[in-house]
Amino acid sequence: MEIAVIGNKEFVLGFRLAGIQKTYSADTPDALASTITKVMDDPNVGILVLQAADLETIPRRLQVTIENSVKPTIVTIGGQEAGLSLRERIKRSVGVDLWK
Repeated sequence: MEIAVIGNKEFVLGFRLAGIQKTYSADTPDALASTITKVMDDPNVGILVLQAADLETIPRRLQVTIENSVKPTIVTIGGQEAGLSLRERIKRSVGVDLWK
């Protein structure tokens, strides 16, 4: 399983420097929505990292899909945590609470 990161150029740069290979720059809401859809269909992606502010710019239908996604697990960074916490998302995707 791989980690993918989608966001503006500044957001993905740090992840690219950390060695994550699947980084996608998307500066417009349309490009963001289409890139998210493409990455969510990739069977090799296990975790998708997004900027929390970007979730507000995409269509509501895609937001609901992201909130209900088990694979890949969606992690938002920055701002208020939208939807489930990382612990709850991992628990739902794996089936056990890894922190216990």
